[in-house]
Amino acid sequence: MTRLRKVYFSSEDQLLTLALGGNLNGDQFSFARKHGVRMVCHGVRDTTEKVLFELANAKLLRAGDEYVHCTHLSSDAWRLLKDTGGHVSLAVPIEMAMGHGMPPIQEALDHGIRPSLSSDVDVTMAQDPFTVMRACFTLQRLNVLQRARRGEQNLPPLLTVRDVLEFATIDGARCLTLEKKIGTLTPGKEADIVVLAADRLNVWPLNNVPGAIVNLMNPMNVDTVFIAGKVRKWRGGLVGVDVARVLRLVAEARDGVIQRAGFKTNLFA
Repeated sequence: MTRLRKVYFSSEDQLLTLALGGNLNGDQFSFARKHGVRMVCHGVRDTTEKVLFELANAKLLRAGDEYVHCTHLSSDAWRLLKDTGGHVSLAVPIEMAMGHGMPPIQEALDHGIRPSLSSDVDVTMAQDPFTVMRACFTLQRLNVLQRARRGEQNLPPLLTVRDVLEFATIDGARCLTLEKKIGTLTPGKEADIVVLAADRLNVWPLNNVPGAIVNLMNPMNVDTVFIAGKVRKWRGGLVGVDVARVLRLVAEARDGVIQRAGFKTNLFA
């Protein structure tokens, strides 16, 4: 970690920031605290929350640590995350598809935590933000509306498209403790800008911007991307990327893994 910080992360003002990815593990948290970096933890759920309390008792939790999934946590665990300044990231499609449990969108909101959104296992489910946003939007509304059908009272409000758009933008920046640099179009922040084409057939005529982004758009609507003011995508095409070479290398890597594993490829299985 010392070498990484010295060689690759000597400045706090760069495109990549240093954090330690791991699980709820005392040695990992102690290591992160020793080197002054954030923890980004997967596998946070009811079966591991005992360790969460042990880490809290050892005073190893820090504001800015990130907890991914957080499925089926107790109310005490949610309060602990809130009180220690933890951030929560939900990979809603993956949590549903891979058996993590019910994505805790409402539980986070009920405990005063604005979740961010993430994709997690990119080879299993589409990782684009539009898919992730729609999954979050529709699931929370489904659960609340089903509770209403059962006659429950005093229900939480339905998520709005603006709520979900904020989960994917400014709340994502807050989760990374980068909200002073990115997440909103604000003077003084870095020019990380995604320009979306609203004149395509899938969104035209445009009637509501947040609604079109969350409910109607897909990656084909991403026209132009600036990262720290530099053009990385222009008029639908990547800039400075040899796409054909990338595709070739990925296919070769896939073929190598399949061959070494002894699998037989069947594209239509």
